[in-house]
Amino acid sequence: MSKKDIKTRADVFLLVSKFYEKVRKDETLGPFFNKTIKDWPAHLEHLTTFWESSLFLKTKFSGNPLEAHTKVDKAFNHSITELHFGIWLNLWFQTIDELFEGDYAENAKRRARKMGTFMYMNIFTSRNT
Repeated sequence: MSKKDIKTRADVFLLVSKFYEKVRKDETLGPFFNKTIKDWPAHLEHLTTFWESSLFLKTKFSGNPLEAHTKVDKAFNHSITELHFGIWLNLWFQTIDELFEGDYAENAKRRARKMGTFMYMNIFTSRNT
């Protein structure tokens, strides 16, 4: 059976929801997310808007992901490492591959890879300020 590409907000919501189901169960990532996020339905909607904006360039996202992740790193005694970003990226790729295929699916992988690198480098840099 052939999979479809990511085309709609509903597709993005499915991807984000399934992905964070895995993240929340992951023994390395779960504690960060489960202790930080208090309203998962609202957070999933927010992340859906973020990814919809990133992939389709038509939705307006408001928020500062870098600031949010820097605060989480600080709250967890600067314990976020490249391992966490590697696991996050592997789970993202795995979820995409389970659900979708096509140009937008591949773009979601590329954007996540760039974003993870950017986020980690900035978190690391912020520790010295």
